[in-house]
Amino acid sequence: TRKFFPGYMFVQMVLDDRTFHLVKNTPKITGFLGGMKPTPVPEREIKGVQTNMNEGKAKPKARVVFEAGDSVRVVEGPFANFSAKVEEVKQDKQKIKVSLSMFGRTTSVELDFNQVEKA
Repeated sequence: TRKFFPGYMFVQMVLDDRTFHLVKNTPKITGFLGGMKPTPVPEREIKGVQTNMNEGKAKPKARVVFEAGDSVRVVEGPFANFSAKVEEVKQDKQKIKVSLSMFGRTTSVELDFNQVEKA
């Protein structure tokens, strides 16, 4: 199974105090879209995503294999063209933590997978 929205889970439910606390206290749930007040996703948006998936328009994010210690080049965003070293990979969130040299010091930044490529 491929993940289309890594790190997110959509739940259809009647939102009341009981169901809110049930979901909030579920293992590995760290927060809600909208902070402490969950934000409902309109049904038309959910149906649009489902339609795109069924028609093949929506494609899961590519699985790129990064490992701690890999050399990468930032290709997008404010750090574009910087060389960096992979510190940590968050596969489920499609995020990568890298260290790069900026203004004479090493800085750690978290980027999306699509912002870097292997050097």
